Amino acid sequence: MQGGYSSIALRQIGLIPVYVDVERSSQLVSAASVLAALTEATAFVDITHLYGGVFDVEALRIDMDARGFSHVPILEDCAQAHGAELRGQKVGSLGDISTFSFYPTKNLGAFGDGGAVATNSPDLAQACDALRQYGWASKYDISRPGGRNSRLDEVQAAILLVQLQQLETANARRVAILDRYASASGEGITVVRSPNGSVAHLAVLLCDNRDDLRSHLKAHSIATEVHYPILDCHQTGWIAQLHRVAPGGLPVAESSVSRLLTIPCFPGMTDAEVETVCQALASWKK
Repeated sequence: MQGGYSSIALRQIGLIPVYVDVERSSQLVSAASVLAALTEATAFVDITHLYGGVFDVEALRIDMDARGFSHVPILEDCAQAHGAELRGQKVGSLGDISTFSFYPTKNLGAFGDGGAVATNSPDLAQACDALRQYGWASKYDISRPGGRNSRLDEVQAAILLVQLQQLETANARRVAILDRYASASGEGITVVRSPNGSVAHLAVLLCDNRDDLRSHLKAHSIATEVHYPILDCHQTGWIAQLHRVAPGGLPVAESSVSRLLTIPCFPGMTDAEVETVCQALASWKK
């Protein structure tokens, strides 16, 4: 886990995070690492469709079931993958329950903060419905502890309805930009891609000489960012808090942190702006 988001939620409900490794080319969670980390104490598995890349939840479910973990739910974090799909099924419908963020920078973003939870389970749906509004079973009747005011306000919902109509077109533009970057990138630069498809929430590169590449892009007036510079298990504010790591450790995740670089990728980019980035990528010498 990177960015701290899921770890914060886990710690708030008293769970101990168990961190697993990722696959090098996609930066998505390693299914083998997940399976190695499963124990009878596992509460659930949290899968993130990172950078807009799709993780094969169905394949993991089959492997978990075969190993005797059919009772362990899979939670999909879809904050970066609105509209992505695998074998005709949208992300968010692949696991037992899923979460979405509607922060303005997301593929489906409002003008303020917002989010959603999706599930096919009537019991989970009922629980979420209560928890989003103080734990109420009915007005003023608190039936569940841990509830709070987590309702999406009507203004943000109205904005999202409009944005939703443009999601497919916007995602296609993002993917087209990512394809251009992949074609333009020279030796020593790898564009992070999922083999299962992507909606290109972020355009992320892997480069052994990341800082040199970043300086090169800056010289061409191209802004960059790093997603994410610190693994959750290395956060200084959590040093004293308990966590565990999957058997085999996190060699790929740990080696990737210093190699990751995010470059511009959003539907509003002009062809000229995309071409500027492509030329800079092509002209870089490792």
